[in-house]
Amino acid sequence: MLGRIIQESLRTSTSAARLAFVGVAAPPRSGKKILGMLEKMPIMIERLTIPGPAGPLEALLEWDPERPAPLAVLVCHPHPLFGGTMHNKVVYRAAKGALVAGAVTLRFNFRGVGNSGGGYDSGIGERDDARAALDYLSGRFPTLPLAMIGFSFGSLVALAVGASDERVRWLVGLGLPVESSDFSFLGDCRKPKLIVQGTMDPFGPREKLKKVFDTFAEPKELRWVEGVDHFFTGKLEEVQSAVEKFLAGAAKRPK
Repeated sequence: MLGRIIQESLRTSTSAARLAFVGVAAPPRSGKKILGMLEKMPIMIERLTIPGPAGPLEALLEWDPERPAPLAVLVCHPHPLFGGTMHNKVVYRAAKGALVAGAVTLRFNFRGVGNSGGGYDSGIGERDDARAALDYLSGRFPTLPLAMIGFSFGSLVALAVGASDERVRWLVGLGLPVESSDFSFLGDCRKPKLIVQGTMDPFGPREKLKKVFDTFAEPKELRWVEGVDHFFTGKLEEVQSAVEKFLAGAAKRPK
């Protein structure tokens, strides 16, 4: 049983409203093509409260009701103690990449963040939070294959949970903090993996990230975003595009 789910469903009808609805005030100079695609999509969003192991988990579910979804994606945000939330710019862009690829996307706040109950638990309890969100997504869309995406701290959570959960078929890690975290569990994970990293990321330096990536089992793909820091400043559209391309390709592979 998923427990009681508190939902608020919204739908837009005008172009301006759709852009506001997905959280975009105005199209940037770059990325107008993707935003144009979003503008034409009858996007639905549900504001959810998902039962979690330490209390309710605040979440947002997005999808296009007029387009059969090929997969469902769970997105995990960066470190709760350093301002990480499901509204982080990188998380937002990753979710939009998944949405443009046709996926149902679910973002949520870890315990102690926003309106989610509980408190920070050093990444251990946060993995349980991700499993609870995954249970909700799987229960809500039982016929869809699943993917997990995570940024920074969220990449460790998403990749660890996704690697060990048989329901999850694809993994995406953005800004892996390899200086402080152990990703050795991906050494024998045979699920398709996409890693997107900035070449100037101090938390995942290029040389060290490459050495760690080399230990990951195939299939795997490494996408460098040139000249950017941990937060992909100025090139978020490249992150969104990489996620969209990977998931769109994943959806076309035989199940």
